[in-house]
Amino acid sequence: MDKPMSLYAQDAPRVLRDFLTYISTIQGKSAKTAHEYYLDLRLFLRVLKRNKGLVSRDLPLDKIAIDDVDIEFLRTITLSDVYDYLEYMAGERPTQQNSVTTDYGLSGTSRARKVSAIRAFFRYLTNKKHLLEVDPVRYLESPTTRKSLPVYLTTEDSIRLLESVQGANAERDYCILTLFLNCGLRVSELVGLDLTDFQGDTVRVLGKGAKERTVYLNDACRAALERYLPKRLQPHERDRDALFISRNRNRINVQTVKWLVKKHLGQAGLDTQKYSAHKLRHTAATLMYQNGVDIRTLQSILGHTDVSTTMIYTHIEDRNLREAATKNPLATVAPPSPEAPPQEE
Repeated sequence: MDKPMSLYAQDAPRVLRDFLTYISTIQGKSAKTAHEYYLDLRLFLRVLKRNKGLVSRDLPLDKIAIDDVDIEFLRTITLSDVYDYLEYMAGERPTQQNSVTTDYGLSGTSRARKVSAIRAFFRYLTNKKHLLEVDPVRYLESPTTRKSLPVYLTTEDSIRLLESVQGANAERDYCILTLFLNCGLRVSELVGLDLTDFQGDTVRVLGKGAKERTVYLNDACRAALERYLPKRLQPHERDRDALFISRNRNRINVQTVKWLVKKHLGQAGLDTQKYSAHKLRHTAATLMYQNGVDIRTLQSILGHTDVSTTMIYTHIEDRNLREAATKNPLATVAPPSPEAPPQEE
């Protein structure tokens, strides 16, 4: 499914290709993660070349070559250079490339991911390859990110979504929505499912960082699969094991799944701006937690490496309890004012 690294990093200098190979083969990062690091570091090097006057400022960023970047160039990079890059990302970088209506300035979360890639790259150059004597970004802090509570569907809205599914691929789409809402899968995990991943009432899921986990299937999931599989299109040979097949007889891709989720949300009369495929994962996690699944079990189901990531669902519960208290019809009844003491004559 993932393109080999050599196909998407042909324009990268040797030192960057070596780093991508290291995180893939030694650290066990997935091809998707390595590709994201490549894109982040390519942009970083392009901006630095422009800021350092090595190319014309009129040259579009996506036209700036980085194949000539060598260790001598990397030795010139300072923490101030990185701050200049982050200032560009925060204020000038379009949030939607090639769109005339785009906003500018990436979120703290997006910038934090790019900082993570930069720090990993320079740690590799300093501590693993020993090509740099001093890591120029060793004191670089990640941008502050605002942690917002996940958005999720209620039980009633989830049922309405499932009941609204219709059309040529109704069995497939219903099965996709059911797995999202019951298993809490990421979109990338769902499109990667193979027929061979299913054994009895379990499915093997390949998550972030190529980490595998086992998820148990409830009655709703098994029923949806039994209904879908006889209707499954015969795929092309290369995708013969893929669970979900597109109308072109290929493994369904991430963008198609996101689109069909939006379509069915709209058909159900739900807010397509507020909800998305990823919000269905939040829905599954929230409903499980609200119905008694403990936080450690939920961590395992969702494939979170750190339980602190899962803990956000406890805050949802806290918010619900607080809202419940305010919705009591007696919540605004104030005590009577104390009577004034009688005046002495």
